[in-house]
Amino acid sequence: MTLTTQFYTMIAMVCMGGWLGAALDTYGRFLKRSTRANYIVFINDILFWVSQGLIIFYTLLVVNEGELRFYVFVAVLCGFAAYQSLLKSIYLRILERFIQAIIVIYQFLIRMGNLFIIKPIKMLFQLIIAILLGLVKIVLVIGNILLKFVLFLLKICFAPFKWIGILIWRIVPNSLKDILENIFFKCAGILRKIENMKHIFIKWWKKIRKL
Repeated sequence: MTLTTQFYTMIAMVCMGGWLGAALDTYGRFLKRSTRANYIVFINDILFWVSQGLIIFYTLLVVNEGELRFYVFVAVLCGFAAYQSLLKSIYLRILERFIQAIIVIYQFLIRMGNLFIIKPIKMLFQLIIAILLGLVKIVLVIGNILLKFVLFLLKICFAPFKWIGILIWRIVPNSLKDILENIFFKCAGILRKIENMKHIFIKWWKKIRKL
């Protein structure tokens, strides 16, 4: 390994130490260990350290073809220590401001979406419902008027038949009236019996279906 390669390796590993410190602070900021279950913290810790190890090894592979020396670990520790002493507070402030900016942008987009998409759709839906209800009311009013008109016409048309029937009934002899009334009452009684039998059959049918 040439001196140039060793120098590049030292610089790269110092940078990776700083990267590791920043990544660790970012990971801790988003993980919030106190609010997470232990198994979730454990799994995330494993994934975090495996991913960081792979990143550092890939960087080392690019710089010096993956040749591992003792000074590599020293350089990573130096970079990590430099980050902790010089850059940590600055980075955390920048990270918090970045997170707050993302939150503000997200809230702004939500408000804009609600204002220009959700509310117009709701208003359009309410307008369509109001129009449909208005049309239904108009149809019901027109139908009610037509029904009353038709009933009025039927009443007028059947009025002569009604009066003719009344006159004929008055002309009919009383003996015949009695016979017709008896026939009518008997028919009514038969119909009531049939209706009662219908209810009995329905009850039987329901009992049979429950079996």
